[in-house]
Order: sequence, then C-alpha cells, then structure tokens
Amino acid sequence: MQKRKSVDYRKLRKQVAKIFIGVLTEKINVSYALTCFPKDCDDKTINASWHALCHLEADEDIRVKDNMYKKEQDEYIEFIAYTLEKGEELPENIINSYIPFHPDALTPNSHKLKGIIHTLKKFLCC
Repeated sequence: MQKRKSVDYRKLRKQVAKIFIGVLTEKINVSYALTCFPKDCDDKTINASWHALCHLEADEDIRVKDNMYKKEQDEYIEFIAYTLEKGEELPENIINSYIPFHPDALTPNSHKLKGIIHTLKKFLCC
C-alpha cells in the first residue's frame, strides 16, 4: 500500500502570500496571479484566497469609481496576504463568506490523475 504524501499547507500559503504581494505592488496582474496558485490544492484558506482575488478583479470598475471602496478592498487583501505570509489559516468567517457563491475554487489543476479527477469533480458537481 502506498503512503500518501503529506501536504505542507503552511508552505503553500506562504507561496500564495507572494502572489498577493505581487498583485498589491502591481508587479503582476490579477488574471495572471490566479493562474499561479498551487495546483490540486484543497486547502480552504488557499481556495478562499483565490476567491478574494477573483472578487478583486471583478470589482475593478467599482474600484476606479470609488476610492473608499478601493482602499477598504486593498486593506482586506493586505490582511489576507499578511495571514498567508505567516502560514496561518484565514478566519472561518472569511472562508465561509465565499462558500455560498463558489463552493469549489477553480484553482489550477495538474494534468496528473489527481488533477484530472479534481477537475472532473468540479465540473460534474456544479
């Protein structure tokens, strides 16, 4: 029987923090950042983070018109980045806030068997 490889979510969260910092410093755009997330990841914190970036991109037109909204959203993204940088989980209220709208993040998947199954599961269950 093959032993399952353990996943170091703290390390993955720190990698995602770098993506967030790249977005905040405008070194990478949000569309590209979304493709940089760890493949085949089932961590609730990373999935919620992915959704937060989706909302950032979706709200671009609002951010241009409403400076206060932009400031609040930037502070929220900074909070997520700071939490991820420490390798910690996001608070449950943040994680849960995305579930009703997007039960499963469309984070990148590998082309290995696990990734293919994960992609099919997302497609068939939605």
